[in-house]
Amino acid sequence: MERKAFMNGMIQTELEDVVGRDNLSCSVSDRATYGVDYYWVGRMWEDRGQTPPMPDWIVRPGSAQEVSKILKIANYYKLPVNVWGGGSGSQGGALPMAGGLMLDMKRMNRLLEIDEISRTITAEAGMIFQQLEWYANERGYSCQHIPSCLTCGTIGGALGHRGIGIMSTKYGKIDDQCICMEVVLPNGDILQTLPVPKHAAGPDLNQIFIGSEGSLGVITKATFKLFEQPESRQHRAFLFPDMHSGYMAGRDIMQKLKPSILRFFDEAETASILRKILGFEKKGCFMNVTLEGLKRIVDIEMEIVQEITARYGAEDLGSEYGDKWYQNRITFFYPGHIMDIPQMFGTMDTAATYANIERIYWAMKKSINDRFPFVKYIPHSSHWYEWGCMNYTRFIVEPEDVPQDPMEALRLHNQIWNVGVRAAMENGGVINDHHGIGLKLSRLMKEQYGPAMQVMEGLKKSLDPNGIMNPYKLGL
Repeated sequence: MERKAFMNGMIQTELEDVVGRDNLSCSVSDRATYGVDYYWVGRMWEDRGQTPPMPDWIVRPGSAQEVSKILKIANYYKLPVNVWGGGSGSQGGALPMAGGLMLDMKRMNRLLEIDEISRTITAEAGMIFQQLEWYANERGYSCQHIPSCLTCGTIGGALGHRGIGIMSTKYGKIDDQCICMEVVLPNGDILQTLPVPKHAAGPDLNQIFIGSEGSLGVITKATFKLFEQPESRQHRAFLFPDMHSGYMAGRDIMQKLKPSILRFFDEAETASILRKILGFEKKGCFMNVTLEGLKRIVDIEMEIVQEITARYGAEDLGSEYGDKWYQNRITFFYPGHIMDIPQMFGTMDTAATYANIERIYWAMKKSINDRFPFVKYIPHSSHWYEWGCMNYTRFIVEPEDVPQDPMEALRLHNQIWNVGVRAAMENGGVINDHHGIGLKLSRLMKEQYGPAMQVMEGLKKSLDPNGIMNPYKLGL
């Protein structure tokens, strides 16, 4: 024990030499705050009086150079390293399962450049995305990355988990919006990806680190596209007779146009939406479409949307719901609206091609309902692409059906996930669309990728031979 205390003291003084005493903490109260994010199991574990996973030190670097020095220390002492942005992740991706160092990146929150000629914005990775959006707004632009965690999620977190915003159908996911980035490799080398994303100088290195969840390095800054604020924004709601007609209408819309928002709900969720938001009840499947851009173009696009939806038998419900939803697009995810303890909850977002997505919806629904009849299965499709879309499948278990024993609760939670996600994979889906893998889905990565997993394992071994970066995540 004395030898451990001596070594811990040596490590602490080396870290203090890099970031200063004020930017290093090992107090129990500080460490405990990094043991819980929005991952249900972590929240349940703490709620049941169990000790959450905690880092040994919290380190707050102020530059890429400091991150580099910290990682060199970690490699020498074989210390695990986890990276913390805003703590808004739902997969347990930042939880310090092996202790070690927790890099809290929020000191690195500086705006570095706005290039109005190229329409790009560059900032450090610890900046909250809302702040980045405000900087863009001051110049009359938008980043158009508007996730539910806009007010707390960081740039690095969005890139690390390959995040997405509510305007993705028009503006793309975070990997579509990122131009280039700076990454500190596990050995401390500081890497700059090439200054443009579209080139033929080998593979795009951005794509190695976007979605890597801190397992291959630490993202320290990034450059993103800027977009003009739209001249016009129009909403329209439609009610389809069944799921099939809605999926096919959505496919036709996405293969002809670029709406900024397209959301489609099954009959059960539709009944709740129409009653709560619009004050009436009708049977069917609800879709909301938002178009934006130059007014002349938007007017024509909305006519085309109305023609497509009518072709598939939809009733036009006008713009009221879309207007209300857009005004509350972020507040829907604030406390009082979101799922939380003592319920059990989870989000199984599954992406697939149009040829498979409807079959996946029914397979997941049947598998969960048959095995767990007490589980509320609440799906909708909120992100669409030219080739397919995603099912944003939430499940809720009411408190009276959640085991009090933490191990039994964990077992039930994993069983629900296993049944639902495997049903998706068996029918042509992937295990996640945009929330990342983290701790929650790591066990399923080898099932998803098969022999291809060796490519990611090879990258991990090459870049991080000591295995210090975010252990037990991403299946690596």
